[in-house]
Amino acid sequence: MSDLILASASPRRFELLQQIGVSCTRRPVDIPEIQQPGEAAEVFVERLAREKAQAGVAVSDPGAVVLGSDTVVVLNGEVMGKPRDKADGIRMLKSLSDNNHQVMTAIAVACGEQIRATVVTTEVRFRCLSDSECDAYWETGEPQDKAGGYGIQGLGAVFVADISGSYSAVVGLPLLETAQLLAHHGIEVWQNACRD
Repeated sequence: MSDLILASASPRRFELLQQIGVSCTRRPVDIPEIQQPGEAAEVFVERLAREKAQAGVAVSDPGAVVLGSDTVVVLNGEVMGKPRDKADGIRMLKSLSDNNHQVMTAIAVACGEQIRATVVTTEVRFRCLSDSECDAYWETGEPQDKAGGYGIQGLGAVFVADISGSYSAVVGLPLLETAQLLAHHGIEVWQNACRD
């Protein structure tokens, strides 16, 4: 069987798939990430994952299995995308400071016309952040391409006071649900290689 196609340039998603023993080929796709008026965060993130998977199918060999994914940070019902600039990034960090937010990651696995998708929501709480911490964190460069302006798998981990749900989903790919969706398409994770 050929490798899974990952319709993403994300090194984090690629590494998470490798972590569970899934070989894949990265084939990034360009999908406009624009929330429609009145579109709920969960609907928005699932739509993007589906569109990415379908775009990946369109540029892959027939019969290819393609995984699309998207992650959004949601605070009080508002989707926080990637920061536009330093001021926007610091605004995001200050709004997350001493507050709970949700990280929603959608995954969609497609093969031909068949597509399955799910959304995983994780609750995250930040400790109180000082202005100087926010400024220093921005200057590291880490938050500049991250939804919500932080990366839990990097330096931003020191801001997280509590997490309820899937850690890997916050990084970018909920591994339990990903393995379940891939199994529907005959792509097994590491433990199946150990069967007698």
